[in-house]
Amino acid sequence: MAHDGGSRAIIAALCANLGIAATKLVAFLLTGSSSMLAESVHSLADSGNQLLLLIGGRRARREADEAHPFGYGRERYLYAFIVSIVLFSIGGMFALYEAWHKWADPHPIDSWQWVALTVLVAAIGMEGYSFRTAIHESNRTRAGQSWVQFIRSAKAPELPVVLLEDAGALVGLMFALAGVTLTLVTGNGRWDAAGTGSIGALLVVIAVVLALETRSLLLGESATAQDVCAIEAALLGDGVVSVIHLRTVHIGPEDLLVAAKIEVDGAETAAQVALAIDAAERRVRAAVPIARLIYLEPDLRRAVEARAGDAAEAGGAPAV
Repeated sequence: MAHDGGSRAIIAALCANLGIAATKLVAFLLTGSSSMLAESVHSLADSGNQLLLLIGGRRARREADEAHPFGYGRERYLYAFIVSIVLFSIGGMFALYEAWHKWADPHPIDSWQWVALTVLVAAIGMEGYSFRTAIHESNRTRAGQSWVQFIRSAKAPELPVVLLEDAGALVGLMFALAGVTLTLVTGNGRWDAAGTGSIGALLVVIAVVLALETRSLLLGESATAQDVCAIEAALLGDGVVSVIHLRTVHIGPEDLLVAAKIEVDGAETAAQVALAIDAAERRVRAAVPIARLIYLEPDLRRAVEARAGDAAEAGGAPAV
């Protein structure tokens, strides 16, 4: 399942970020580099985010109950949204504050200079391994989509979150490496501050993108166009003449709710209509396995058209 791949990517990222955070923090304590401090806080924030994603995935597997009859699948979206808030506040805003502070009071890196460079190069290697794992797991479900399309259309939030975090971490490390290197070469601490500010701006942008995407999932996204077409085609046949209207919404990454008003043959008995509905539900589940909740309302097309005409004459909206 996609969630298993997401969990593997999360665990790989968590292990990498814990190691990276520890080494960066030691490097900051030895060198006093603001870029190293910003990057260590970034890695700590990423580690916390990956723990949040694991907790969200675990809580989302709870069975439906009376208070939540459609289950807890959307809890994964909620935790992904919290991740964006953490990344914005603890990662991005802290780095921007530290950059402002260092710019106002610049000072060179005058001790353990090469420790920072060594740590950054090692961190790039570890982060690259985590990013490679996220790419490998994403390719299993990406199905030929571009990376932008995958991030925008994915219903499971874990892989897009890890991909963006790892990509941001690698770019942030490049900013930190450039800032530290130029500070060592020129003796001007403002290069270190500029690297820190670049890291902060990058994290804010990534956090905003994550917030917008997970907000859309929290509000409730419909099935993909491909799945909608498959559901419409599967509904037809065995007493179902046409689909009057169809609504779909994800109640979890792997759980789709389908509600449709279908046209049935007016000459059929109630028992025949019930059999037609049962057959239609089986066809839909075979065509789109994540369509776990299906509600079908039988109707007659001429009855719908008559009600729409009456509503139009009365000046109201067409009733369906």
